[in-house]
Amino acid sequence: MKLLLTSAGIKNTSIANALVEMLGKPIAEASALVIPTAAYPAGGPAAAWRIVSGRAMSPLCEIGWKSLGLLELTALPSIDAAQWIPIVRETDALLVGGGDPLYLAHWLQQSGAADVLPSLQDTVWVGVSAGSLVAAPHLAQDLSDWQSPTGSVEALGLVDFGIFPHLDNPNMPAFGLADAERWAAALDVPGYAIDDQTAITVIDGEVTVVSEGHWKLFD
Repeated sequence: MKLLLTSAGIKNTSIANALVEMLGKPIAEASALVIPTAAYPAGGPAAAWRIVSGRAMSPLCEIGWKSLGLLELTALPSIDAAQWIPIVRETDALLVGGGDPLYLAHWLQQSGAADVLPSLQDTVWVGVSAGSLVAAPHLAQDLSDWQSPTGSVEALGLVDFGIFPHLDNPNMPAFGLADAERWAAALDVPGYAIDDQTAITVIDGEVTVVSEGHWKLFD
């Protein structure tokens, strides 16, 4: 699977071009499934609706996909796997919206979706904020308002680094450089602090930063 890990979606031309390159075709010829699950504890149903309807502040669904479907993780345990796994395997991109990263990690695992990911060779995972953070080996509890019933902070482990999003966003005072430095000090892996004009691509293990803004690697 190819990863496009963003702070705030397809915010600029550089990130959009990276997405097209990873898809191997224009967005208008690609299918996508959107996962809004992380939005519920962070912003409620209205936040999930904004992601799906393309009215969030993080461009994701509204960028001209050929087709879009909704993959709600909390519904999957009650559905026969044969009804959704083939659809996931056939789609070109998974659009994983922002919200609460621990809640998202929990439902990716509980739903069985996390078990399907290793089989997705050509799929592009497009993460926004929490949707990017869950690619890390584990998560920081202080970036989440939700607590797992088991106390787990484990994430998907798709990459061997952490991500601190929304760096220096003036509307998010808890995401300044000093906050990023404190976050990085607690890591046991490298960490990238990225602003809303920055994304990280991971293709065959090769990590590249795509940015029209600013970012910092804590190694």
